[in-house]
Amino acid sequence: MSELLREFDEFPVSLLETEAKGLHGILGGPSLFHLKGRREPALFVAVLMHGNETSGWDAIRQVLHEYLREDGFDLPRSLSLFIGNTAAAEAGLRHLPDQPDYNRVWPGSESYGTPEHELMKAVLDRMTDREIFASVDVHNNTGVNPHYACVNVLEHQSLHLAALFGRTVVYFVRPRGVTSMAMAALGPSVTLECGKVGQPHGVEHAGEYLRACLNLSEIPTHPVASHDIDLYHTVAIVRVPDDHQFSCGGSDQPINFPRDLDTMNFRELPAGSLIAECAPELVAPLDVRDERDRHVAERYFEIEDGRLLTKVPVMPSMLTCDPVVIRQDCLCYLMERYNDRLIDAG
Repeated sequence: MSELLREFDEFPVSLLETEAKGLHGILGGPSLFHLKGRREPALFVAVLMHGNETSGWDAIRQVLHEYLREDGFDLPRSLSLFIGNTAAAEAGLRHLPDQPDYNRVWPGSESYGTPEHELMKAVLDRMTDREIFASVDVHNNTGVNPHYACVNVLEHQSLHLAALFGRTVVYFVRPRGVTSMAMAALGPSVTLECGKVGQPHGVEHAGEYLRACLNLSEIPTHPVASHDIDLYHTVAIVRVPDDHQFSCGGSDQPINFPRDLDTMNFRELPAGSLIAECAPELVAPLDVRDERDRHVAERYFEIEDGRLLTKVPVMPSMLTCDPVVIRQDCLCYLMERYNDRLIDAG
């Protein structure tokens, strides 16, 4: 068992009154709680994999309040709740400068060797022993995006679990080392993207979803009808190289993105769409990798007269103007429509 992991079979009711930033002072670090319910196996829920994405914690607090009785919680299904990066939550950051990204170090990651890798392996091993009904990892975006669910395998139960959140579903295999990809080895698994932090609708939507999952007796095994979801496939990750300076809405950096860049999310951009104004000396302003980690920038972008343009029609997701997120994670992902693959899901 990892030295970082704290595991409990009881959940202190006082935690329901604690904001995300106050958890570290009480818990002292990542914590896995097992709450007994009327059905087994448990629903696994992960929150605060990124410390500044608080909608998941706020949502589960609301849900647990509803099931609180005088003698404890009366849950329709057992719940295993993993509260992740409490130290980063205390600081209001995605992760601390000396930490890896908690949602990149699960088994299957392309990196290794840190205490956080051991932590996530310990959580996965523990849930393997206990078994799960399904896994839900709750996140927020920093840019303007619709609410959507992500899956890492195209199989019927995970797709049904995703469709329960909404029509928009994204399938991706990179980045690796994410919670939902590791937990997919144990059962149906999704990531929820609940819009920006601080929006009440994101908390309410996540809460409604978690409540619905706790009340499910089973997850359908038949195919999801193509007309019931809009399925997208992430084909590339777009990053700004570390040695390139940039701005959003400015004009004084080698790369200047539009101020409203994130309004392009989940829009089908035609070829020739402006992504940035670039200094003349920049010949490769973006690092673009496909799902095999191959360099593919020239497939999607070109430069004309100092303007970075889309070379082919693309649909971005998670475009953000937050410079910290761009540096710690990425600028965006590029997607393609994928509904024609639903018939092949098994």
